[in-house]
Amino acid sequence: MLFIEYPKCSTCRKAKKWLDAHNVTYIDRHIVEDNPTYDELKEWYEKSGLPLKKFFNTSGLIYKEMQLKDKLPAMSEEEQLKLLATNGMLVKRPLIVEGDMVLTGFKEIEWEEKVL
Repeated sequence: MLFIEYPKCSTCRKAKKWLDAHNVTYIDRHIVEDNPTYDELKEWYEKSGLPLKKFFNTSGLIYKEMQLKDKLPAMSEEEQLKLLATNGMLVKRPLIVEGDMVLTGFKEIEWEEKVL
């Protein structure tokens, strides 16, 4: 399982603690030092079945500074994926990827159903 996080993010720390408490084995990846590529994001988006907006860190400073709330609806999926690949701070975290399962953010109930 790939666990993509920003170590300073409190939600990521909470999620990591949850994984450790449930003895889940994972590979840790720093979202800023090793930003997901366009190809990775495209694959994860397609596997997830989630709306592309769920991959954006909508509460992040960069998202707000770039006024993406207003711009995203006019952008194509390809443009949005390329934008996400430019900066890890735009990507919703934590992100878990294992096989066909892709989860964005940390919702304990969802993780209990899908990870354990």
